[in-house]
Amino acid sequence: MPISKHTDNPASLRLRKAVRADAALIARMHAQSWAATYRGLLPDTFLDNEAPVERATHWKKRMEEIDAGEGIVWIAELDGEPIGFVCLVDPDVHGSVLVDNLHALPGFKGAGAGTAMLAAAQAWALERGARRLHLLVLEGNQAAIGFYESRGWRFSAREDDHMGGIDIVSLVYALALE
Repeated sequence: MPISKHTDNPASLRLRKAVRADAALIARMHAQSWAATYRGLLPDTFLDNEAPVERATHWKKRMEEIDAGEGIVWIAELDGEPIGFVCLVDPDVHGSVLVDNLHALPGFKGAGAGTAMLAAAQAWALERGARRLHLLVLEGNQAAIGFYESRGWRFSAREDDHMGGIDIVSLVYALALE
């Protein structure tokens, strides 16, 4: 799905559908994003040592599920360089699409990838008859919370979880589709 963004320095931002061979790339981007975003929220040893290995295993399996038709992953590229990704899961019984992951690499936040990926997510969800999107945000991730709230997403619930060897709270945010 090509999406262009033009700036003073002509750069091309586009989304491409990920394939199984992209699993390692997605895992690296995911671990890099976590290491930058969750520093101070999750243990450094988890972010630096365990997350890269865990994400590699996760994305190998997840891309097999995506290939089996259980959703879609797009990779955001700026001038051909991967800078982020989004993973969507087919609508649930309530007509809601889970935005399973949305990450832009450190250094590329503000390049428009997050906004482009959310727009693609909305279009994809609507094509499948979904009535809303939902996602989880780690409590304390103020940048992500501000990003979603500024785009109309609303807090809907809190969920206790466990990640990186510690108890955490995930905030559920949702966006009604019209």
